[in-house]
Amino acid sequence: MKIPLTLSALCLLSGYTMAAMPVYLPVGSSYTLGGVVNPRALSTSLANPAAPYAMASTSAGKSWRAGFLGPVGVAYEVGKVDDFTDRVDDLEDILGKTDYASIAEANAALDDANSILNDLSESAYVKLSGSTQVPFMPIIYKTRTRGAFMLDASASFVGKANILSDDISVTGSGSNYQLDSNSSLYLASATDVRVGLGYSQMLARTPVGELIGGVKANFHRISLGRSLAVLSDESDDTEEVFIDSISDDKKASSGVGIDLGAIWVSHQYQLGVTLANINQPTFEFDDLGDCSGLSGSSLASCDAANELASDGKLSLSERYKMEAQTTVDGAITSRNRQWILAASYDVNAVKDPVGDDYQWGVVSLAYFSDSVLAPGVRVGYRENFAGSKLSYVTAGLTFFRRLNVDLAYGLEKIEGDSVLPRSMALSVGYDMAF
Repeated sequence: MKIPLTLSALCLLSGYTMAAMPVYLPVGSSYTLGGVVNPRALSTSLANPAAPYAMASTSAGKSWRAGFLGPVGVAYEVGKVDDFTDRVDDLEDILGKTDYASIAEANAALDDANSILNDLSESAYVKLSGSTQVPFMPIIYKTRTRGAFMLDASASFVGKANILSDDISVTGSGSNYQLDSNSSLYLASATDVRVGLGYSQMLARTPVGELIGGVKANFHRISLGRSLAVLSDESDDTEEVFIDSISDDKKASSGVGIDLGAIWVSHQYQLGVTLANINQPTFEFDDLGDCSGLSGSSLASCDAANELASDGKLSLSERYKMEAQTTVDGAITSRNRQWILAASYDVNAVKDPVGDDYQWGVVSLAYFSDSVLAPGVRVGYRENFAGSKLSYVTAGLTFFRRLNVDLAYGLEKIEGDSVLPRSMALSVGYDMAF
């Protein structure tokens, strides 16, 4: 089988062209700002259900807020293995060869394959993700009774490819030996089309600040898929079967996630808390292992899935629970909120649709310019305290008070033909001016 792993992961995009915020990929300026709500950055309205009330002002004649284009975000993440693609190619060549001339040559190949496989199965993977807002979303309307409504819609995707290892054995006789193994390329993917409807309102006002509360319902249409390709399978249709399974073998289901949030806003500081997916909706993958009516590479992959499952290396039945997560945040601001020093922290870790854990901690410093000519600037640091434990430096610019560009650059590196960050994310969006 010859499928470069990065190409295989990119095939995920064939299913859709590209939730509130996916846990695996923050939206827009939230790359840098984290979970803190700021009226000068519209994308932060997705962080907390109480945000819509703070985003519009009836007294200033700004009852409506709306997005325009995006933001659109993309990200990649790879495991901590150098020369990853080359090593996968080497493993495929070793396992795919069917004419080792002697038992000694086959055993030497077996040692090489086991060495590569041990490294790849422990820490090697490729992950891609992306998200986008529907044009003109979110839309926020603040009523004269001081309640605020928000409608938003988005789509996101995530996919992860990694190696499932299996024992390797030598078979054959005379001068014709080969290596047999169910070691496979495994890929899980998810696409989420989401529509959110939220309401927020001031709950209390004192001389020193306001308490705002909010609730939001997110309607998800999630398609989940898994695919397996045996590394030793040299059939002509292997690549076609694998790519087709990525785009076709997805199970779509619907569910609703409920979020709650509150913000305390004072003159020069604010505090917030968000409870996301308090009802923990669940979505199902299609089961693997039903080999009836299959042939060729499809049958080889199905048989391998059953063997790997019997060894406890793969689950034939899988589900994704959108787990509840609590996020706390705080910020110190200037009176006009042009300057903001902020931090947010996820109290608990949750899994994304492909099984990776996320628990973000973010700190940032931002300046929002009132001038069309002077850009807004923000810098920060972001770390995942669960799962990959990756960390990032983040930075963003706002041009003409409308065009937002944010970058998250991973601090951990891998080496191949060049030294690259293990992870990086980019977001671009164009908002209505505030």
